[in-house]
Parts: sequence; structure tokens; C-alpha cells
Amino acid sequence: MDLTHSAADEAFREEVRAWLAENLVGEYAALKGRGGSGREHEAHEERLAWNRHLAAGGWTCLGWPERYGGRGLSLFQQVIFHEEYARANAPATVNHLGEELLGPTLIALGTDEQRARFLPGIVNVTELWCQGYSEPGAGSDLAGVRTKARLEGERWVLHGQKVWTSLAHVADWCFVVARTEPGSQRHAGLSYLLVPMDQPGVEVRPILQLTGTSEFNEVFFDGAETEAGLVVGDPGDGWRVAMATLGFERGVSTIGQQVRFARELDRVVAEARRTGAFDDPVIADRIARARLGLEVMRTHALRTLSAYDAGSRGPEASVSKLLWSRWHRDLGELAMDVLGGEGLTVEAPYGLGDLQTLFLFSRADTIYGGSDEIQRNIIAERVLGLPKEPRG
Repeated sequence: MDLTHSAADEAFREEVRAWLAENLVGEYAALKGRGGSGREHEAHEERLAWNRHLAAGGWTCLGWPERYGGRGLSLFQQVIFHEEYARANAPATVNHLGEELLGPTLIALGTDEQRARFLPGIVNVTELWCQGYSEPGAGSDLAGVRTKARLEGERWVLHGQKVWTSLAHVADWCFVVARTEPGSQRHAGLSYLLVPMDQPGVEVRPILQLTGTSEFNEVFFDGAETEAGLVVGDPGDGWRVAMATLGFERGVSTIGQQVRFARELDRVVAEARRTGAFDDPVIADRIARARLGLEVMRTHALRTLSAYDAGSRGPEASVSKLLWSRWHRDLGELAMDVLGGEGLTVEAPYGLGDLQTLFLFSRADTIYGGSDEIQRNIIAERVLGLPKEPRG
């Protein structure tokens, strides 16, 4: 893995910096630092406008082939963009589920008609997406999906429930894993459907979180419909398509995530100096370990992305998820120890500070997106060759 950048890469970095400096001004400057995990409720409409401004400037879907509306940039140029975007403290984008998950899935496995229909709306940020995977009885164990869909003439008709559906309340479409073969079990008989959200058979109920926000939702399908041709891959082959989508989930944007993590760590350090906690050798040691952890994560992420760029689809993504989720959870705990008694009080009615929000939301990091237990099972079975976990 060669981590050096070419002269062309460095010129691209300057291009990104210059564009952000020229455009993240005026009304957009007020959006700096807004949005992201646990804060998706912040300035949604304004961030949508910014995301469309990015699209107009050619800064969405950077790694997609040019024929699909992307720029065909190299892996390291994509990394550079996400690094500089995070360093500029630019607001979180609103269509990452479409751009980073569904779009690459359609490019790899969709039909020409599906690509023509949906990719332009993702590039231009005119259609927003959510992900219909988890269910009350099928979270980390996705093979337990019970949402059903049957083909009636030229329409798929869906019945079932999804849960922890990020941004469903603002999404135009949902990519849904549903059981389409009656009597099928586990990985067999699933299909990957593209379902419009604005229809009578879809109900979205926000889930109130510890942070007081509700970016996650329950989604109920009660006779919801979608066209027969809006199945990605063959009917019954949804498990393979769903796994392909998850393979795209931990892509180059994770590098930008780590820059934001570094900013959070800097905030914790600033608080430690203000409160005097930095003089505690135990706290100082934990801060040093956090700095080292960031470097480990970045190196591993680049190695993983290099492997993916070369066509490898190994267990590296599971290792990455374990690394960043546990690191971020530990940072939240460190933040509370640094704040001391201040961390236990809030302003009425429920005015959480940034570090309090970090702590509360990071409790979920080791659960969503594949729990730690599932990631360890993947590593144990696929890397160490241990027997599969027995199922009851």
C-alpha cells in the first residue's frame, strides 16, 4: 500500500480546498459543523440546498464512472476530497445513503433502465433514499427478515415492518429487503426492491432517542406497492445484492469520519484543559491512547480501501467497524470523565451540550451497522476458520 500522493493528487487537493473556501460562505457558512450522526435533524432543508450546490459544482458521486454522472476519480482523490471536506467543517450531506450505498449497487448490479431512472436523481440530489433492512426480529441477523412482498400482476405488494430506518421521514425512496418466496428461510427467497415512500401503504413513525432527536424511524408497509421491474438482481437473489450494498457502506467517506472524530477529540482535550482534568495522568494517558487509536484507524482504513480498490472483499470492513465503533464509544466516556459533574446537568427542557450528545449517541455505535458480536463472528469464521455459531 503506497500512501504517497502524486503531484496530480496534490493539485486536486488544492482544487478542493479552493472550491470549499470560495463556496462555503454566506448562508452556507452558517451550516459549518451541522448534521451528521446524532444530529441529522439540524438544518435539513438548508443542508439539502448545500448538497445540491455541491452537485451543481460537480462534487457528488466522485468515484462513479463518468457515464453515470460521476467524475471517475481515483481512490486516493476520493479520500482527499473527504479529508478536505471534513477539515473545512462542511455540513454533513443529506443523500449519503443514495450516493454511497444504492448508487454503487445499481451501477454494479442494476439494469440499464434502473440506472437511467435513479442515478441522475442521486447525482443531482433531487431524490433522497433510506435503507429498509433491519426489523424488530432481524437487526444484526438480517437473514431473519419477515417483511413479505408478492408479485400481483405488474406490481410488488409489501406487508411488514422495518425499524431503525435512518432518515425515512425525509426520504423519497427506500431500498427494501423483503421475503418474496413463501416458505423460504434465512438467506434464500429474499428480494431487493426499490419502493416509493410517498404512498398510502407506507407509514413512518419517528423513534425518540436518548439525545432527544429522532433521525431513526419505524416504517410500516401495509399494501405498499412498487413496479415489477424495480427489483435489483433476480427475484430471490436479494441476499447477494444486500451484501453487495453493505460492502459499499464503509467506503472512502470513513476517512472524512475520522477527521470529524479528530475534531471531537480536540474538543475533549480543550475541555480537559479548561476543567483541569488534563493534569490527571490517567486522563492524559487516555487522551494519548485516543490519538494513537486515530492513527491506527486511518492506516487500517486506507489499507482496507486499497484492498477493495484491487477487488478484494475480505473481512477488513468488519475489523474497521470494530475499531471505530469502540474507539468512538470510549471517546464519549472520556468526554464525560473530563466534564465531571458538569456532564450530569442539562439546560431545560433538554439542552444537551456537544460532548453530552457525543456520549449518548456513541452508546449505539457498537450496535448499529452490524453489532460488535456479529463483526466478531465474521472475523472468527472467515479469518480464523472457527466453526459457525450454532443456531437455535
